[in-house]
Amino acid sequence: MNDLTWLNGTRARFALAVAAGLLLATAFPKFGVAGFAWVAPGAMLAVAIGVEGRQAFRLGFVAGLVHYLVSLYWLLNIPVMKLAPIAAWLALSGFLSLYAGSWVWLCWRMSPIRKDRVRDAGPGEVLEQLVSAGWARRLTWALACAALWVTWEMVQARLFSGFPWNFLGASQYQMLPIIQVASFTGVYGVSFLAAWFAVSLLCAAAVVVRRSSQSPRQWMGEVIIPLLVLMGVVAFGFRQVVQPAPSAKQLKIALVQPSIPQRWVWEPAEQSNRFAQLLRLSERAVQEKPDLLVWPEAAVPGYIRWDTNIYQAVTNLVREHGTWLVMGSDDAAPRQNSDNPFATDVFNASFLMNPEGELVATYRKCRLVIFGEYLPLARWLPFLERWTGMGSFTAGQGPMPFRVPDLKLKTSVLICFEDVFPHHARGYVEDDTDFLLNLTNNGWFGESAAQWQHAANAVFRSVENGVPTVRCANNGLTCWVEATGRLNEVYFSGTKDAYGAGFKLVKVPLLAGAKRVPTFYHQHGDVFGWGCVVWSALVVGGTFLRRRSDERPAVLPGS
Repeated sequence: MNDLTWLNGTRARFALAVAAGLLLATAFPKFGVAGFAWVAPGAMLAVAIGVEGRQAFRLGFVAGLVHYLVSLYWLLNIPVMKLAPIAAWLALSGFLSLYAGSWVWLCWRMSPIRKDRVRDAGPGEVLEQLVSAGWARRLTWALACAALWVTWEMVQARLFSGFPWNFLGASQYQMLPIIQVASFTGVYGVSFLAAWFAVSLLCAAAVVVRRSSQSPRQWMGEVIIPLLVLMGVVAFGFRQVVQPAPSAKQLKIALVQPSIPQRWVWEPAEQSNRFAQLLRLSERAVQEKPDLLVWPEAAVPGYIRWDTNIYQAVTNLVREHGTWLVMGSDDAAPRQNSDNPFATDVFNASFLMNPEGELVATYRKCRLVIFGEYLPLARWLPFLERWTGMGSFTAGQGPMPFRVPDLKLKTSVLICFEDVFPHHARGYVEDDTDFLLNLTNNGWFGESAAQWQHAANAVFRSVENGVPTVRCANNGLTCWVEATGRLNEVYFSGTKDAYGAGFKLVKVPLLAGAKRVPTFYHQHGDVFGWGCVVWSALVVGGTFLRRRSDERPAVLPGS
């Protein structure tokens, strides 16, 4: 059991790195084995036991690369030139894997082992040093590793416009008692717990391997503290989940999911069919007398404000049935401060239409998908659009609440992946916001895990801000999320179909003029996340300063 010489082989290590990456990938939908998230970070560290910095980075990078290639496979479903999705899949996976590689490398740099002995030491000797360092130092190290994991997630959410997708904590979206802590810490708190527990398990394994002749209960000291903290989190979470919700007025919403194949977007002949299907489903939905009708992102082909035929058809629908409508549609406006009088800005937008057929509010998407909705430097390098065949949207100016006085309703719209940004979505919630409304079109990715991974993020936005989230998607998951994170109406009634065409009727509670008690996260934001950033900077900085001090040659007296 103590013989770890088999780890000395490079092939064995990289094979284990692949396995660790697969373990992490299967923690997320569609596999959804949430328990693997509490093991995978420790497995990634275990692969790099007893190797030097560059090799530790490479092993972590390989584990991360496998994780992202598997969990982001749905990028290959984008119905454009095949080389483009492949390039995007490889490039994004490779970039995100830099975080995993850096995490493994820096964690071993921070560990309580002698770095000058790693070159000649085997894995067993390195584990012996880790065990000999003492319980308190191992506990501090495990906490520092968890803080560093959160630090990289904070960076990932912001660097180069950010891509906060599949954070470690998001894998727990169905574990309602655990995720209630996000109302204080955001999703980062759940990531911290999972990473801390995983590294603590690694320390427990080290104790078992190097101290097998001693008490078998000795390893329990490595996990007792994170277990007690987790038990406290779960106890708090149960209290939040089981407490009865206050009686409230409910809003009856019809959510239309047209399930339009994305290839129709580029086929002019299919535009009329696309719009006709949307109207047919809506006609069926309004027969149920909803208070509000909702269409997903980009549901309207063309520009609702400028296409007379489309505008007329939509106004006829709402006037005939006397319903309010929220819809996704492109928008266009003259470009401000431009020397070209014909210059136009195009927006990915949503509109609120009243029962008289008037557009009474407009929200324009603020966080655009890089290389999907905009090309960097496109205004200064216009040939990029000709080379790629892609145009660029213009970002909106900020949140625009939709108010419906007749229904005593106030909601804020988030378009597409805007709801995956914790710090962004927080700015869309006010004390009298009834719910967040996410309009999205995941039809780009077929019937894949993308829809489920996206919905997992919506769960955390609800818990973080203590507010329900209503989702209307082109092809799944159209549903609504309670303030505690519970998903409702995921499938069409009587089926296990989340991707097909149809509509869903949901009843969402309203504040009815009352004020919502704000969560700690909503009031104060990423205090926990920034605390982890500061902690990591101090620990990593101290580690490298000590290294420089140890490497500095001694100065002899009188020299």
